[in-house]
Amino acid sequence: MKESGKNYKRIVVKIGSSLFYSDNNNVDFSVFNSVAKQIADLAKAGREMVVVSSGAIALGMRALGLRERPKELYLLQAAAAVGQNEVIWNYRNIFDSMGHHGAQVLLTWDDFNDHKRYLNAKNTLFALLKYGVIPIINENDTVSTEEIKFGDNDRLSALVSKLVSADILIILSDVDGLLDENKNVIHEVPEITPKIKALTSSTDKKTSVGGMITKIEAAKIAVDSGVPCVIANGRTPDIILSIIKQPQRQGTLFLPK
Repeated sequence: MKESGKNYKRIVVKIGSSLFYSDNNNVDFSVFNSVAKQIADLAKAGREMVVVSSGAIALGMRALGLRERPKELYLLQAAAAVGQNEVIWNYRNIFDSMGHHGAQVLLTWDDFNDHKRYLNAKNTLFALLKYGVIPIINENDTVSTEEIKFGDNDRLSALVSKLVSADILIILSDVDGLLDENKNVIHEVPEITPKIKALTSSTDKKTSVGGMITKIEAAKIAVDSGVPCVIANGRTPDIILSIIKQPQRQGTLFLPK
């Protein structure tokens, strides 16, 4: 089965916390700026772009002088409250400079569990896209609990893809994709089997949670909903533009059912 980037009108891009950092773990917005500019370029070309962005807790940690991710919930929420403003400020600078409006949208799992709230979120996102606005979505970490304690934005990005009936979900992190037993990138996965899941491994970083296992779980939600998903390295130059042109050539493409 071949995927054609020409059909990707509505695109959801998930940006991981690691893309806000340099190789030596110092805050560095060069990669983030490149990714955000690609998103703006695609929006200018007529694509409907939706961003699910991590980074709030990581940037909040920096502002509060925290060297490691806190374990206490109240410190996580404090970091999220400070960092969310930092995240949006950086998106706004880039999108405004390229003639686009960005909109902050904060969601919790209740927005997906309650039918009325689900429809409200869906209608709001469609209204933003209708006016050419780029939604920037994150979990409402400041008031939620389980989202911070048990997951990251990978699953949220998949649920958002289903919510807006996306044509593709692109999950960007600091990994090249799913690796096989010989540490080579698997470029195409027709089906997420137990063997595929066995290739995953967790990560233990100072600023993020999750790892490849959460990305595979997100990919499964997406493909089960008919949305192809690509896991790729956001540090690769023009990665989003490359995926849109040839999704089989960059990262790992999970084919929809």
